[in-house]
Amino acid sequence: MKRKVLDKLVSSVGVILVVVLVIAGALMTWGHSFVDSNVHNQLAMQQIYFPPKAAFKDAKAGTEITPQMIPYLEKYSGEQLLTGDQAEAYANHFIAYHLAEMPYGGVYSKVSAANLAAEAKAPGSPAQLKLAALETTVFQGTTLRGLLLEAYGFATIGTILLWGLIASFVAAALLALLVGFGFWHAARVPEEQEVLTPRGVAAIA
Repeated sequence: MKRKVLDKLVSSVGVILVVVLVIAGALMTWGHSFVDSNVHNQLAMQQIYFPPKAAFKDAKAGTEITPQMIPYLEKYSGEQLLTGDQAEAYANHFIAYHLAEMPYGGVYSKVSAANLAAEAKAPGSPAQLKLAALETTVFQGTTLRGLLLEAYGFATIGTILLWGLIASFVAAALLALLVGFGFWHAARVPEEQEVLTPRGVAAIA
């Protein structure tokens, strides 16, 4: 095979790969933008704010802010919850901690079972009403935590798409340079040059 033909063939394949990478990068750019804006907008609608800075100075067990929350939440003090990382911190290091301090560990299935048993035994009693209120609180806390973690999951996907689009465009740029070099080389190679020249022929020549 002629070297010029091979250079053009390989470079043409490179052009196709560059186009594929650019399209993939464009799609990931759209995906990242879509995920990022939707996560932000959905979280903004909830109007959740982290406790103010002063609350962390009085952190103690059994209060709104406990010492174990400080490493995860203090950096967001006073801010509105708008990002995936903030959602994960609020869900796993604020709501989850408070749920764990509730009766039955804040596990909804356990609280619900206890309330059903109390209702069957003594419906409307103070103990049963207390369990019913606890069930509602745990349900709300668990639901909010789940929604926040879902937002965090989508935000993580958005971050992966961001790194993917960067890698795709960088790879496309590098490959485009190689393709340009390939066509440049093809233009400079003599028409008669073969890809592989036998040693014997080269020696005679």
